[in-house]
Amino acid sequence: MTILVTGSAGHLGEGLLRTLRGRDSSVRGIDLKPSPFTDAVGSIVDSDFVRAQMDGVTAVIHTATLHKPHVATHSKQVFVDTNVTGTLNLLEAAVAAGVRSFVFTSTTSAFGSQLRPEAGQAAVWVTEDLPPIPKNIYGTTKLMAETLCELFCRERGLPVVVLRTSRFFPEDDDDPAMRSAYAPENAQANELLYRRLDIADAVSAHLLAAERAPDIRFARYILSATSPFEQRHLAALARDAAGVVRELYPDCAELYAARGWRLFPAIDRVYVNERVRHELGWRPEFDFAHVLECLRDDRDFRSTLARDVGSKGYHETIFDDGPYPVARSRHLC
Repeated sequence: MTILVTGSAGHLGEGLLRTLRGRDSSVRGIDLKPSPFTDAVGSIVDSDFVRAQMDGVTAVIHTATLHKPHVATHSKQVFVDTNVTGTLNLLEAAVAAGVRSFVFTSTTSAFGSQLRPEAGQAAVWVTEDLPPIPKNIYGTTKLMAETLCELFCRERGLPVVVLRTSRFFPEDDDDPAMRSAYAPENAQANELLYRRLDIADAVSAHLLAAERAPDIRFARYILSATSPFEQRHLAALARDAAGVVRELYPDCAELYAARGWRLFPAIDRVYVNERVRHELGWRPEFDFAHVLECLRDDRDFRSTLARDVGSKGYHETIFDDGPYPVARSRHLC
């Protein structure tokens, strides 16, 4: 199997290339940016470039994208060009080349407005059955690309697995209030309770999806660390998440206090990975129990791969108000 990985200079792309090269697998990385993990530099918006990369390819893992941090700096048209037209070019070229499996990296941002309950309401239990309601051009274009993937499976017989990933980047949060209240390691440890996964687990899921896609034909899955929460916890999470966590993990308070860390007072959503674990046989290793085990042993809770890939940032520009600008939207409907 020869795997084509798009976005090879990005977090997940690099993680995939590092892993596959470490296994001596046949893999080719493409990206707009040159990097030690990019074999061909070019844009997925260029259909001629995309077609030229498909020779001998049996599986495509499409991670290249414009992300949420680009919403304030890139036009909607550029988002459509990259996230929609770029995906269409890859799907067309994959079918023409006889590719046997296609994995599309999507995002839990596709759920958008569904992830913010009204004040006083319980946290949201997020499964694949929750209807997506994107709240910005990023989520909208990723959902459009997902729909294209489904169309190509139905009309052209291309096996596709869509993976809606939660956060796996190590960069600071885009919310200034979060950045000022919690150290990055503290915040990201907390997020493993409900809305984050380690990049090593993201890589293992993508490789499983590439392998299993011909049998599955088409599926969408949520990728996030296995949460300890159950539906019975949802109301309490919205008003006293820290209390729920302390009940589940009695030694958490002492371990956190030793680091000067704090739990989040409230949690608004829980990403549920049950379906992908059952249908793909995915076994994520890095969850909140792992965090506490590492704190007991005074170890870094991140995977070796996460540390090797490190932080990349999303912009060349340094902004006055944080690591990236935040788009302010008007709600007119």
